[in-house]
Amino acid sequence: MSTTTSGERDPFVHPALFYRGSEQYTAGTVPFLLAGLSAGEAVAVAVPGPNLELIRAAMGASAAEVEFLDMTRVGRNPGRIIPGVLRAFADAHPAGRVRIIGEPIWADRSGAEYPACVQHEALINPAFQGRDVTILCPYDADALAPEALADAHVTHPVVIEDGVELTSDAYDPGRAVARYNQPLTCPPGAASLSFDADALPSARSFATQEARQLGLTGARLQDLTLAVAELTTNSVVHGGGSGTVRVWAEGPQVVCEVHDLGSLSDPLAGRRPPARDQLGGRGLMLVHYVADLVRLHTTEAGTTIRFYLDL
Repeated sequence: MSTTTSGERDPFVHPALFYRGSEQYTAGTVPFLLAGLSAGEAVAVAVPGPNLELIRAAMGASAAEVEFLDMTRVGRNPGRIIPGVLRAFADAHPAGRVRIIGEPIWADRSGAEYPACVQHEALINPAFQGRDVTILCPYDADALAPEALADAHVTHPVVIEDGVELTSDAYDPGRAVARYNQPLTCPPGAASLSFDADALPSARSFATQEARQLGLTGARLQDLTLAVAELTTNSVVHGGGSGTVRVWAEGPQVVCEVHDLGSLSDPLAGRRPPARDQLGGRGLMLVHYVADLVRLHTTEAGTTIRFYLDL
């Protein structure tokens, strides 16, 4: 357990597990799950597919008591993991402690995805502070870059390596969020349109048309239109009344971003599910749900929210 700012012991537990090879992986994960089941805890596993099958096979008959999720699918966008995976499971089991294995970082993550992954790992801590939840995060110490292992020390209060559990002297999740709040540059030829309240329909039509010309179709095109509608409306309501929308292609993806002069003060915006009776507060979370990746850069001078959709 970690310590809160008031000096009390926090019931939320968030260790990183460094593993090398499949034997260390199952040795570090399966007893963790079995201990949870023995204690009557709700247990879930959200890891990449091959690791999912390793755990499932090693659990034997007990696997039937565990909820298994392929993180390459449910967590493709790291910004969706807290509301759509971790909170969704924990909130569905409000009585007693909940135990989850979540592996959001793997070797095939792209350079664009990695900063969002680190911010996600850092934001787990404030998102679950004070809750009876344990989230174990495996890290492949053979396949991941040294930078990823160093960042794990910053985002996790405890690191487990070779069966030894050690307190991380580098733990500072706020520093990780700030470090990866990186400026986002777009290609010079990106199509762009400035908008205000009167031009919201034009902004949506512009983005939809540009994305269609780049090859986005069907439900994916509808996702883009919906996301642009949410972000441009937020710019008008909360971001100074106007903004700029840009669209371009980047490899096998269509990329769209909305920039305005507002500042986003809540790092968990879009990742904290709103109360059922809450008005508003769902726009950015909706973008996280429909996009394959969301990147965000915010300062006092303005905010850029960029989302990626696979063609």
